[in-house]
Amino acid sequence: MTTRRAMLKTTLAAAGAAAMPAVASAEPYKPTGNVKHSACFWCFNAAGEKWDAETMCRVAKELGLVAVEIIEPEHWPTLKKHGLTCAIAGNGYSKPGFIYGLNNPRHNAGVVESTKKRIDECAAFGCPNVIAFNGYKWVNPEDPKSGEISADDGAKECIKVLKDLALYAEKKGVTVCVEHLNTRDGSHPMKGHPGYQGDDLDYVAGIIRAVGSARIKLLFDVYHVQIMHGDILRRIEQTKDIIGHVHTAGNPGRGELDEAQEINYPAVVRKLLAVKYAGHMGHEFIPTRNPREGLAQAVKVCDA
Repeated sequence: MTTRRAMLKTTLAAAGAAAMPAVASAEPYKPTGNVKHSACFWCFNAAGEKWDAETMCRVAKELGLVAVEIIEPEHWPTLKKHGLTCAIAGNGYSKPGFIYGLNNPRHNAGVVESTKKRIDECAAFGCPNVIAFNGYKWVNPEDPKSGEISADDGAKECIKVLKDLALYAEKKGVTVCVEHLNTRDGSHPMKGHPGYQGDDLDYVAGIIRAVGSARIKLLFDVYHVQIMHGDILRRIEQTKDIIGHVHTAGNPGRGELDEAQEINYPAVVRKLLAVKYAGHMGHEFIPTRNPREGLAQAVKVCDA
């Protein structure tokens, strides 16, 4: 999504020089095909070597990924050229989507309009999903002193708006996936989101179930769930009927899926397959070293 990419460019400019060359060699792991691997473009476009769409697609194809995601429609022809799809699209809103979400009646009209436009674009291209967010809990989403929207009011507004989006998405054959995010990590604007109203998985799941549409699903981000709840395997079981998309990253730090982080990704993947999850697994880590090697490792660790 453009807003994620823009925000990360400003916050990681100094750290970018530490990354190793983006296309340095890494022995590719040939995926089994049991997992549909994808990668979030913003992670690789805004840090280190700043891969362009062509580089992102070329590396993804070399490593056995089947999709790239959170990438603007202007780049979708490049995906198609490389035999890739877009697994999930941003909502197209010009302001940070996780801040300006669906819970705020003062600000959500533009979000709904841009989401419907993106649904149209996804239907035309063949992208199965569009991302959605609860939004920050403040009356002015960027000002914590402006007062709070209550959790009940936020849920009611999300349900109302999502029911409208569901009717539209059902006609187009596209799924809207609402993402649960953590509010505990305030160290970096893309590692955590203090103020986000959808930080409780049960709260987000309750909203989705209240909408009652097969076209409104949960974006289960393993990294965020680990920070807010842990108990990931049981959480997958509890939400298996509404999971529409999955994101990965290492915790703590939202880095690579390596031995320095705590999440047991092989067990997570086995559980997802056991509950018959058939969607994509989008790798959404912020590279701290050679990004090609990190992505190759993520594919290998999350394969089964």
